[in-house]
Amino acid sequence: MGHFASIFYSICLVGFMVWQGNAEPFEDKRALLEFVTKLPPSRPLNWNEGSSVCTTWFGITCNKDNSQVIEIRLPGFGFHGTIPPNTISRITGLQTLRLRSNFMTGHFPSDFSNLKNLSLLYLQFNNFTGPLPDFSAWNNLSVVNLSNNNFSGTIPLSLSKLTGLAALNLANNMLSGGVPLSLQRFPKSAFIGNNISHGTLLPSSNSKPFHESEKHGRLCRTAVLAIVIVGAVLGLAAFLVFILVCCSRKTNGDVFAGKLHKGEMSPEKMVSRNLDEANNKLVFFEGCSYAFDLEDLLRASAEVLGKGTFGAAYRAMLEDATTVVVKRLKEVAVGKKDFKQLMDLVGSLKHENVVELKAYYYSKDEKLMVYDYYSQGSISALLHGKRGEDRVALDWDTRIKIALGAARGIARIHSENGGKLVHGNIRSSNIFLNAKQYGCVSDLGLATIMSSVAIPVSRAAGYRAPEVTDTRKATQSSDVYSFGVVLLELLTGKSPMHTTGGDEMVHLVRWVHSVVREEWTAEVFDMELIRYPNIEEEMVEMLQIALSCVVRMPDQRPKMSEIIKMIENVKQIDIENQPSSENQAESAVQTPLPTNHDNLPPSPSSGPLPAHKGSE
Repeated sequence: MGHFASIFYSICLVGFMVWQGNAEPFEDKRALLEFVTKLPPSRPLNWNEGSSVCTTWFGITCNKDNSQVIEIRLPGFGFHGTIPPNTISRITGLQTLRLRSNFMTGHFPSDFSNLKNLSLLYLQFNNFTGPLPDFSAWNNLSVVNLSNNNFSGTIPLSLSKLTGLAALNLANNMLSGGVPLSLQRFPKSAFIGNNISHGTLLPSSNSKPFHESEKHGRLCRTAVLAIVIVGAVLGLAAFLVFILVCCSRKTNGDVFAGKLHKGEMSPEKMVSRNLDEANNKLVFFEGCSYAFDLEDLLRASAEVLGKGTFGAAYRAMLEDATTVVVKRLKEVAVGKKDFKQLMDLVGSLKHENVVELKAYYYSKDEKLMVYDYYSQGSISALLHGKRGEDRVALDWDTRIKIALGAARGIARIHSENGGKLVHGNIRSSNIFLNAKQYGCVSDLGLATIMSSVAIPVSRAAGYRAPEVTDTRKATQSSDVYSFGVVLLELLTGKSPMHTTGGDEMVHLVRWVHSVVREEWTAEVFDMELIRYPNIEEEMVEMLQIALSCVVRMPDQRPKMSEIIKMIENVKQIDIENQPSSENQAESAVQTPLPTNHDNLPPSPSSGPLPAHKGSE
C-alpha cells in the first residue's frame, strides 16, 4: 500500500510540474484585467478570463516560457482617464510599454517604479500632467518617448544618469529650465516645444559673460572670413590643376567602356596591354559559381554604370549571358599583399545585406573587383531617376526596409576585423535592393587602401561627415553620418546636393535643419509619400533617427546597432522575424490618433509636424 501511495504521489508531482510548465502568468493576467475594467478602452479588446493571455490576447507578448508578460502594446485604443494604480505596476517582468496616442491623464504613475525591468517606454500623444518621474528606478531604460503631453517642471537629473539611454523625446510639453549636459548628445528637436535652453548662455543670466561672448564671436567671425578667402584662393588653384590633369588624361579613356565609344580601342586590347605584364588571373572566392576567366571578362560587352570616389563601375555582359558588375579602382595606395589582405577580408564577409564580393584582380596598373549585378539598380537611381509615367515610386514600407537592411549591413561591416572595419563610402548609389526588397550595401572597405579620401565636388560631397573633410580619414562614426544622409534622401526624395529654385547648390543636411528649425517639418517629406495614410508619426520618428546620425560631433552619433533597434521600433515589417498574431492583427488595423486638437499631429497639408526622438 505504501508503495502504491508513493507511485501515486510521484504521478501527481509530475502532473503538477507539467501543468506548471504550461501555466500562464496568472498574476499578470489578473492585473491586466483590472486595468481594462477600471479604464475601459473605446476600441474592443479580445481579453477575457477564459483565453490565453500569452497566445490569444491582442497587444500582449510574453517571454519564451510564458511565465511573464514582457510587452504591452496598445496604441490608439481610446483609453480616457488616469492609469489605475496597482494594475500595470504589478507586471514586474514588463520590458516594453507602448500606450501612445491615447487620452491618458493625470500624473505619471508613481507605482511604475516597481517596473525594474522596463527598457522601452512610449507614452507620447497623451494628456499626462505634472512633473517628469524619478528615473532612478529604471536602470535598463534605452528608449523614452514622453513627447506631446503636458508634463511640466524641469528635466530630472536622474534621467541624465541613465547610461544606456539611446533615444529620447521630450518635445512639445511644458518643461522649463535647461537640458542636462549628458543629454545634450540628443538633437535639439528632442526638446523642442518647451521653455528650456539647450546649453545656451542667455543674456539675462549675466550681462558680462554675454558681452565677452559677443566680443569673442566677432573675433571668430573675422578669423573665419580670413580662412574662407584663403580657402577660396587655394581651391581655385586646385581646380585649375585638376582641369590640366583631366585634359592630359582625356585621351586614355576607360578600359571597360572602350566598346561604348566610337574610334577608341576595344576594351580587350586596352586592358590586355596593361594586364599582360603581370599575367595574373582573377581570384575567385570560395562558393562562387561563376565559370569565366579574365579573357572572358575582357571580351564582354560593357556599359558604364557610374563613376564614384574610388573608381568607375561597369556592367559586363559575358557571352554565356552572365551579367556582373566590375569595379575598376583608381589611386590604390597599397601593394599587392595589403590589397589581397583587404580583398580576403571583404570576400569572406557573407551577409544578406552586404553585396558579396565574388572575385578580384590585382596588377601594377589595374585593380578590379567583381560583384553580382542587381537588376533593379541602386537606391539613388530609384529615388532620383526620371519621374515619368513608367517610374514606380518607392512606397513607405519599402523605404523603411531599405533603411533597415542597409543599417544591418553596415553594422555587420563594423563588426569585422575586430570591430575596426570601416565602409568609407556609404551613399545611395552603393545601396541596392536584395531579393527580399531590403537594402544591401556595396563598395565596402576601400577607404582604407586609397591614397586619400578625395573631397568630391559633386553631390557625393553631401555624404561626407564634417570631420572627414579635415582629417581625410573615414571612421565608423563618419559611416553613421553618411547613413543619416541616406535616411534623409529616403525621407525627402532629394539628393544630398541639389538645387532649389535658382542655381544655388543646397546641402541636404543643412536644408533639413533649416526647415525643421522653422517648425515646418511637413515640408521636409517627399511628396510621393503624402498619399500613404497614417504614416506621419513614423516619418517624423525616422527623421529624428536621421538627425541623430548627422550631428556634427562624431562621439554624439549613435552606433549602427542602436540605429537598427530604433528603425525596428518605428514599424514592425521584418519578414525574417514574423510578428505574432497579435501584432499582425494590430498592423491590419488603422490606429486612430487622438482627436483632441492639442495633441493631434497636423497632417502634412495642414502645417508642421511635431519633432520626435525615440522611435516606436
